[in-house]
Amino acid sequence: MKRLLFFLPLLFSFMLITNSATAQEYRTAVGARLGYPLSLSIKHFLNDNGHAVEAYVGTRGGGYGRWVNLSASYQVHNLLDIEGLEGLYWYYGGGASVFFWNFNDPFLDDNNSAASFGIQGYLGLDYAFRGTPVNISVDWVPTVFINGYGSGFGAGYGNVGIRYILGQ
Repeated sequence: MKRLLFFLPLLFSFMLITNSATAQEYRTAVGARLGYPLSLSIKHFLNDNGHAVEAYVGTRGGGYGRWVNLSASYQVHNLLDIEGLEGLYWYYGGGASVFFWNFNDPFLDDNNSAASFGIQGYLGLDYAFRGTPVNISVDWVPTVFINGYGSGFGAGYGNVGIRYILGQ
């Protein structure tokens, strides 16, 4: 009962500041996700309730290895009702990714390449500037690698996105 009394005010406050029934500020945007990994991105809203899909292709390299990933996600955007920041949304979602990697260590004469699969979560903020066809976002993308190189949980993935809005 104590837990219920603690969480009810939090839930009520959360419901006051978010509104998932509000139309998004744009329909489709393309651009870059700058971070880990560096990616090209397209985001498209499926309806006016904030449901979107995003697909991106990215790359990351360092040391003797490099990988390329193909990712897709389903996201739900909710309006943050903050005065002076109209158009700011928070979002959550899930997705999947395939990683094609190679590792070449000349000192160990070790060449490896393979594919890994990952399940991803998304938590972020999305903002569309009024009067300008530009959208920015920032997110955290924790990933569970199912197999291959880097198997296990990876918490260090996320990006700052800058996109050009194609249609409103």
